[in-house]
Amino acid sequence: MIVGLIVACEVAFWALLAAGLSFRYLLRMPRVGLALLLCEPLLEAVLFTVTAIDLKNGAQPDWKHGLAAVYIGFTVGLGHSTVKWADARFAHRFAGGPPPVRPPKYGTARAVHEWKVAARWVLAAAVALTLLQCAVWYVDGDGDTSSLRAWQQRMLWVIGINLVIAASYTLFPKRQKVG
Repeated sequence: MIVGLIVACEVAFWALLAAGLSFRYLLRMPRVGLALLLCEPLLEAVLFTVTAIDLKNGAQPDWKHGLAAVYIGFTVGLGHSTVKWADARFAHRFAGGPPPVRPPKYGTARAVHEWKVAARWVLAAAVALTLLQCAVWYVDGDGDTSSLRAWQQRMLWVIGINLVIAASYTLFPKRQKVG
């Protein structure tokens, strides 16, 4: 049930995004579009509630509950930037907006960009870590929480990898070819 709800939330995320941007740009109804985009966080609230109820009703914490926490964390950390990314492209394609800004390719500007990207991923993983720890405390010894702990380790890897990538752009900046 939890996995099905995660899939439904992902599909609903993209459906609400497409509907919100369509109302905003194609139908020239920006308030309706904004209202639809503001419904996005409700999806995570529903998933969080259903997962908490499932655990409280005695379900053994397993990978599905961990995946729900990770999904919520990644939506919190990356959802806003995804909406901004889609909005810029939709505005350009359908509403005559300016072309989307491309990330810088070289030097300090690229390093700063990579640190901003890393910050979003770190936020996503930190939210997931927090939700996973809350789930461990919520179960409170009534079940095997090893699968939740495994998800926490994966989130620490996500943080580490993103910090290494950002640091590599700082320590070894890509330089523009001369000529």
